[in-house]
Amino acid sequence: MSKKNAILLNATRLFSKKGYKETSMAEVAKITGSAGGTIFYHFKTKEELFLSILKNVKETIINDFKNYLEESEFENGLEMVEGAISFYLKCAGKMEDQFRLLHRHYPYELAQANPVCRQHLEAIYECFVDMFEQSIKQGQRDGSIGNMPARKIALIIFSMVDGLVRFNTYNLYDAGALYNEVIESCRRMLKNSESLE
Repeated sequence: MSKKNAILLNATRLFSKKGYKETSMAEVAKITGSAGGTIFYHFKTKEELFLSILKNVKETIINDFKNYLEESEFENGLEMVEGAISFYLKCAGKMEDQFRLLHRHYPYELAQANPVCRQHLEAIYECFVDMFEQSIKQGQRDGSIGNMPARKIALIIFSMVDGLVRFNTYNLYDAGALYNEVIESCRRMLKNSESLE
């Protein structure tokens, strides 16, 4: 692993656990075994380091979801929604530090002043919601999902699933324990289009 990648990996861990403001560049240097000058050679400021981390998170998530959709086969759109939920939960478990970072307040605070940060966050969330929306539209085409506003329902499903991930991230509740109930709730919501119109 290159020194730059080691810095990104360890800084991600520190920022996700301690928070951006509470993490110093000296701590990043110490945990990576780098001299302070090495870090500043790769990243001029702490904010630049943070934006590089966010860019990495964005690229990893988008690639993982793209590969998942390309490699998976689904009988219908409803099954595709269920697969997307499962994959999202699996991805959050595999990328625990990155998701914890996304669930912190600082990225959204920075996004108000920094357009690059905002673009990274928007791309990440667009990827998530697009996957659910594509699944819903597929289900509407094949008849497994009722007629409803696909984007709005995708946002609702994403919010519900991401809420479970947040519970898990902060050790408030085991998200896996609610998996079957989430899937069943989504099935009822997606099949019962009359109540949503």
